[in-house]
Amino acid sequence: MAKFNCNFISYTLTRAVDITVVIPSVTIPEAMAAGPGVLDAVSETDVNGDMEGMSAGISFPSHRKENKYPVLYLLHGMGNNHATWTGYTNIEMFAEERNIAVVMISAENKSYVNHKSGDRFYDFLETELPEFIGGMFPVSDRPEDTYIAGLSMGGFGTLVHGLKYPEKYAAIGAFSSAIFLEPSRLAGGLKEAVNPDYDPKTLALRLEKEGKKGIHIFIACGENDFLYDANKEFQQMLKEQGQEVTWVSTPGFGHEWRFWNMIVEQFLDWLPRSDAYKSVGKRQI
Repeated sequence: MAKFNCNFISYTLTRAVDITVVIPSVTIPEAMAAGPGVLDAVSETDVNGDMEGMSAGISFPSHRKENKYPVLYLLHGMGNNHATWTGYTNIEMFAEERNIAVVMISAENKSYVNHKSGDRFYDFLETELPEFIGGMFPVSDRPEDTYIAGLSMGGFGTLVHGLKYPEKYAAIGAFSSAIFLEPSRLAGGLKEAVNPDYDPKTLALRLEKEGKKGIHIFIACGENDFLYDANKEFQQMLKEQGQEVTWVSTPGFGHEWRFWNMIVEQFLDWLPRSDAYKSVGKRQI
């Protein structure tokens, strides 16, 4: 797995932002399988470092990709940042095994929505971030290859973006989501009017009114989580509206990283995929 910690100037936020991007790359098993033996070939080089001994009979894996990777935009929770998912879970290994790129941003405690203060994280996530990622990394821009998921505040953000623009994502994943909390409360008590575009329930009712059904939604929550009842109620509402909901209710877990580490792997295995890497199967890491 190639891991990139990026800092760049955002024209939407008018400041530098931090993101982490993981891209599948050559693994040790793949490198060691490169022909009759890389180490034997290296031993044949002369004292000047010429690589003539490596020219025969060796087929190296390539870093140049013929096909672009599907991409998951993975959102953190309150108090976290772009590095938290990789710090507390095995998301890098999970993603490399399944040939999927993962993008993680730092959205502070701003709920992935726009604020009157000038923090336009909603616009950043919807427009600028995919533009930056597509311009810098070998990832697909097809909606069929694009996914969004998150935990807690990030689950809230996932539902806000995924239910507002379901045509942009092949599937969405909401883990232990802060579903019915107002964005102003999530943002640290800022006194702002709640935009209906930032309310998952309002967005779900709007989809029902517009007759949009069949959206692939994965919702999971530990049964000991203080947000359990809200998540259970919301997934049932979505099912009744005709959405394709997978509900994972797990006993013995609360609002915790052990649960999210387990559930993000289940989510990756659940994803509906049509990309070129779908038939490859799980890679050995």
